[in-house]
Amino acid sequence: MTKKAPSPDERRVCLGAIAGAHGVRGAVRIKSFTEMPEAVAAYGPVTSEDGARHFTLQVTGLAKQGIVIATAPEITSREDAEALKSVRLYVARLALDALDEDEFYLDDLVGLTAIDEDGAPFGQVSAVFNFGADDLIELDNIPDVNGKRLFAFTKENAPLVDISARRITVRRDAINIGDDPPAGDGAPSSNAPEK
Repeated sequence: MTKKAPSPDERRVCLGAIAGAHGVRGAVRIKSFTEMPEAVAAYGPVTSEDGARHFTLQVTGLAKQGIVIATAPEITSREDAEALKSVRLYVARLALDALDEDEFYLDDLVGLTAIDEDGAPFGQVSAVFNFGADDLIELDNIPDVNGKRLFAFTKENAPLVDISARRITVRRDAINIGDDPPAGDGAPSSNAPEK
């Protein structure tokens, strides 16, 4: 049975991930994927990836760059907070701010068809990652290339993103075509919103 892709109204965006407990009363540290870290709590209640858990976050402080401290009435102890480590927090796409014509969320890049500078097919965006530094784009189905490739999402490497046409231009030399991909594909996608 084929799984139906969610409609635009059903899509969710990952705003952050719980990094662990903070203190003894159930506060959590959250790695925020939003442009302003405290915005992880700005769009209403968030849910776990499977939708089974809901959290009404209130940001109470900043731990370090990109990490906020938050509380939620649904998390009542340090043990609860520790058990939630690595849980990714999602919100309905419709809850996010409307964007200007030339703006997009990083989640919008997933599924775009990639072309090279000459307009030739160059694969498809399969994921967007951020491990604390630059955003990385993962390309799959690159002609004559085995496996997936990552490249830094910069204006130089991806000079044109056309969300309405579902296309992204990627410079060929932005990725290493000659090597096999590193073992252990499958890092989680951030789906980080980007304005």
